Amino acid sequence: MAQLPSGSVVSGEAELVPTLSSLEPVYGEGSQLDEARLRFARLGDRFQAVYGARPALFARSPGRVNLIGEHIDYEGYSVLPMAIRQDMIVAIRKSDSGQVRVSNVDDKYPVCVYPADPDKEIDIKNHKWGHYFMCGYKGVYEYCRSKGIDLGKPVALDVVVDGTVPQGSGLSSSAAFVCSATIAIMGVLEKNFPKKEVAQFTCLSERHIGTQSGGMDQAISIMAKPGFAELIDFNPIHATDVQLPRGGTFVIAHCLAESKKAETAATNYNNRVVECRLAAIVLAIKLGMDTKKAVSSVTTLSDVEGLCVSFAGKEGSSDPGVAVKKLLHEEPYTAEEIEKITGESLTSVFKSSQTSLDVIKAAKHYKLFQRASHVYSEAWRVYAFRDTVSSKLSDEDKLKKLGDLMNESHYSCSVLYECSCPELEELVKVCRDHGALGARLTGAGWGGCAVALVKEPIVPQFILNLKEKYYKSRIDRGVIQQSDLGLYVFASKPSSGAAILKL
Repeated sequence: MAQLPSGSVVSGEAELVPTLSSLEPVYGEGSQLDEARLRFARLGDRFQAVYGARPALFARSPGRVNLIGEHIDYEGYSVLPMAIRQDMIVAIRKSDSGQVRVSNVDDKYPVCVYPADPDKEIDIKNHKWGHYFMCGYKGVYEYCRSKGIDLGKPVALDVVVDGTVPQGSGLSSSAAFVCSATIAIMGVLEKNFPKKEVAQFTCLSERHIGTQSGGMDQAISIMAKPGFAELIDFNPIHATDVQLPRGGTFVIAHCLAESKKAETAATNYNNRVVECRLAAIVLAIKLGMDTKKAVSSVTTLSDVEGLCVSFAGKEGSSDPGVAVKKLLHEEPYTAEEIEKITGESLTSVFKSSQTSLDVIKAAKHYKLFQRASHVYSEAWRVYAFRDTVSSKLSDEDKLKKLGDLMNESHYSCSVLYECSCPELEELVKVCRDHGALGARLTGAGWGGCAVALVKEPIVPQFILNLKEKYYKSRIDRGVIQQSDLGLYVFASKPSSGAAILKL
């Protein structure tokens, strides 16, 4: 997309989270609306059965699929997701129990009970599904304090949750939960804030669960618009509408390996965050920055991009990856080797972050070359994707180019960032073998979903082929039920963002 003309409004900048009195603006018309009405009615009835009263209001936040730009939001780079129709709904009311009670329409989730105390730390060593609600609870109080807003005595709450975003799918069920919890709490406290600020502080809120998330998931869940993907920029967060070319649809398919982002953080997700920071510090030092300054001030690869581009300029290039190729070696680095370069122990470098110290305790080595190579090339692909959409190419040629970029992204995630798994590799190959223009893992990886760009006329046949070539053997083995297939493979157009609902 070309530079915005002056005076253009990026999506959701100053708008408040909408408060709606009907479901149509969220779910549109037809079968999707009928289905939503049934869900909300069932949720209200469940609330009545559990707590003996009706909820004061509902809040809804969607999951998302990231079309391109994986594992770069926490490095300060732009990403390009869209919201999907699957969502998390929270029914809520104030109570006088002195507790926050979180129940679920699905009985496999036990009731979670917490003291109504936003200062109480979440016990991340004892992982519970209700912790995500408490991230939202703590976040609202922290944000209001930072703004000088007095919320009075912490409020006790009764809550029931209903989610259709598959857990561990890479479609951001956790962020959808934190966001819906947050706006539900805002609703019962009769507070509302600009979407941009809610997106920012919900990202910080989710970190109470122990993952160093970058902000994409919360931003798209809060700021999405129906019919548009969004280019999400960070520091500060804003979203720019991206109109996708006609004739293509995204099909999302779960590989059925669950991605446990919070539980495996020290060896997977947070490990990559630490490796990227170390790569940035080492690059900064090798590019001439004072060692102490590099250690104290460099936190992301975007912090040293300017130095890398200046270095590449001497080689006749503007690609920061040139500096990575010249200055970092491909063999994994040992802790001792990095400590020699930085002049400090890794525990001293990361002393202010317990989650990073957990990584250092678990890590055997650090792949700095591979992680930096992925981040810089993936950041470039996001802008190439945006520029393709706004180019003068025909829709047909745009779709082909977007597919190629998705395929390159998957290779980078799989080989350089190593966040794939055998099931995702198999599923991506099946997608490409049966007509996808491009297919890639989406979300954190290590399980979860693939997203495939497919021409609209072949979508029904494409989904049938996936069922036959990927899911049938898993149904036969009892991994999933035939009747649940619709939860695991579906086509999606860009959906609407978060809303408070007073029905």
